[in-house]
Amino acid sequence: MKKGKRYIESAKLVDKSTQYTVADALDLVVKTASAKFDETVELHIKLGVDGRNADQQVRGVVVLPHGTGKTKKILALAKGDNAEVAKKAGADFVGAEDMVAKIQSENWFGFDVCVTTPDMMPVIGRIAKVLGPKGLMPNPKSGTVTTDLAKAISEIKAGKVEYRLDKNNIVHVMIGKVSFGTEKLSENMTTLMDAIIKAKPAAAKGTYIKSVSLSSTMGPGIKVQY
Repeated sequence: MKKGKRYIESAKLVDKSTQYTVADALDLVVKTASAKFDETVELHIKLGVDGRNADQQVRGVVVLPHGTGKTKKILALAKGDNAEVAKKAGADFVGAEDMVAKIQSENWFGFDVCVTTPDMMPVIGRIAKVLGPKGLMPNPKSGTVTTDLAKAISEIKAGKVEYRLDKNNIVHVMIGKVSFGTEKLSENMTTLMDAIIKAKPAAAKGTYIKSVSLSSTMGPGIKVQY
C-alpha cells in the first residue's frame, strides 16, 4: 500500500529500532498525528499466551479515567421495567422483539454496543449469528448481559472499553484522542495496562507482555518500553 506524504513525513520522526519510554512515545504519537481530524490513539499489546487454549484467554473491561473521546450509541434489548431503566440511563435505542426484527429484516446496525438482561438471551439468540461476527453480541464477561442496566449503560457512556485477544494474541484498544494530550492519554494507558497485567492467566508461561506499541489513526507505529 502506497503511503501518503503526511505519513512519510511523520514516520521520519520515529526510529523504528528504538523502544521509547511511555512519555516519549505518547509525545511522538501526538506529534506524528497530522490529519485534519482528531485522530484516535490505539494501544497494541502482544501477549505471551496462546488464545486457542481456554485457560489462556485474556478478556475483560475497564473504565478509562478520561473516556475514549468517542460517544458510543447503545442498544438496550429489554422489556417492562428494565426497558424504562434503560431509557432513563441514556440508552440510544430501547426495545425487545421489535428491535430484533429490525436487525433481522433491515440489516440495521446503527449502534456500537448492545446491552441486555439475562431473560432476553433466548430472543437475542435469533440474531446471534449476525451480532457475533460484528463483535456486538452481548456477553456477561464484558458486562453487557446484566441485571443492572443502569450501571452498564452509565459505564459505557463514561468510557468503558473491552480488551480481548485477536487470533494473533494481540490486544488492540483505543485509549483516547490526540486532542487529549499526553497526560490524559498516559493515565488512560496506565489504567488499561494495569488491568491487562492483572488479567494474566495462571496458565501463561514465560514473558507475558511481549511487545507494546502505540499509533494514531493515520500515524506510524511507535514501540514502547514496558
